[in-house]
Amino acid sequence: MSELDPRSPVPLYAQISAAIARQIEAGELGVGDRLPSEHALAAYFRVGRPTVRQATERLVREGQLRRERGSGTFVREPPVRVDLFSLSGTLRSFAERGVALKTTLLHRPRRVAEATGDAGPFAGREAYQLTRLGRVGRSPVLLEQFSLAPERFAGFDRIALRGRSLSQVVAEHYRLRPSGADQSIAAIAAHGAVAEALELDKGAPVLAVSRVLHFPGAPAAVHALMHCRSDRFELTHTMEGTHG
Repeated sequence: MSELDPRSPVPLYAQISAAIARQIEAGELGVGDRLPSEHALAAYFRVGRPTVRQATERLVREGQLRRERGSGTFVREPPVRVDLFSLSGTLRSFAERGVALKTTLLHRPRRVAEATGDAGPFAGREAYQLTRLGRVGRSPVLLEQFSLAPERFAGFDRIALRGRSLSQVVAEHYRLRPSGADQSIAAIAAHGAVAEALELDKGAPVLAVSRVLHFPGAPAAVHALMHCRSDRFELTHTMEGTHG
């Protein structure tokens, strides 16, 4: 690792985190490798342990390191990039990245007089609602709540959903494919049911995606609210356009 420059306007902790990041990028520190102890790093860089802790905390927040209580600090696997903005469906978006997402219904489809939670255009209105949890391996990574217009999706609560994506069900049973969507994304702190379902500490960062799907002759017929673990996945989207 390179030496620090005390005359630089860059804080010492930032210089340390940059030096460690360069080692990771160069492959000198691989996924799963444990960093030297804070004491050893402080001695190497000739700084106090709080400065080292500040440097490694920065890399933890950036997703390059992870801490294991009682074991140390390790290089973490880079987040997988997934296009959750695609209209092709969540399962397909993960599959296209080679990630096997297994979903479990936490709340089966039910018709409610007033939609609960952040239901977008269905707030306070009648809707079909369901909640499902997506796992990669044993780790929960995605929590989804769907609200659907009952006049467009009659009998939705009687359809078998196991092993099928919502987009697949809508296409096969209702002959509908989305024609467009309104979407927004925000970084929020996990609390309550979201933190519990995703097995995160209270206040841990998650990505929240709100999507309203439009269908031919049925605008705003589906609302999806998705919470994704930002320590495991990065949300991406490729926009195509014309030149000239």
